Order: sequence, then structure tokens, then C-alpha cells
Amino acid sequence: MKEWKKGDKVMLSMKDLVFKERLVKKLIERYIELYIVEEIVSRNAVKLKLPVSMRIHSVVNINRIVRYRELVKEQRAKELKPVEVNGVEEWEVEKILNKRKVRGVMKYLVH
Repeated sequence: MKEWKKGDKVMLSMKDLVFKERLVKKLIERYIELYIVEEIVSRNAVKLKLPVSMRIHSVVNINRIVRYRELVKEQRAKELKPVEVNGVEEWEVEKILNKRKVRGVMKYLVH
């Protein structure tokens, strides 16, 4: 069992959240935002500091949250934009770290 304490940074699961606009379930993020634990209500429930615009109850089950992890030193937070070369968009690659074939298409892990 994970031990939670006041001030922990957590992310909230999107599993049971309902939205006005119909989103494709497989295309949305599994967890959203970074929230702070305000209070430990019981062994399996915590109160989160949520924005007023979020219309859900602030007390959630611990099964609906995961601990927030900081980005690793070399992990990029945002996708890089392509560079335009002779009117064609291209990406500059420093190094190919790994490659694999997925459903007949070669995929590369680059740096």
C-alpha cells in the first residue's frame, strides 16, 4: 500500500471523468494535471486541491491517483518542431538509440 502525506504531488486518473464534449477514450491521456494532496481523509481516500472549474468532488479514492514523477534529466517535456529545408519539413536527429519493426513499419528511437 502506498503511503500518502499532505503536500504530495499527484496526477488524477481520467477513467471515470465525464466531459461535455465527446472524447475518443483511447486518444485521451490516462492521467491529468498535477494536483496537491490537501488532507488524508482515511486509509483509502485523500482530499485534493482542485481548481473551481473542475466540477468533481475533491475527495477521491487512492486508486484514482498516481504519484507525480519529475522528468528525467534528458527526457523532453515537449515535442520538437520540424525544421524547414528547401520547403520540406524535416527533423534533425542527433543519434539513433534503437529501432524495431511494428506491423511492417520501421520505428526509430532518436535523440
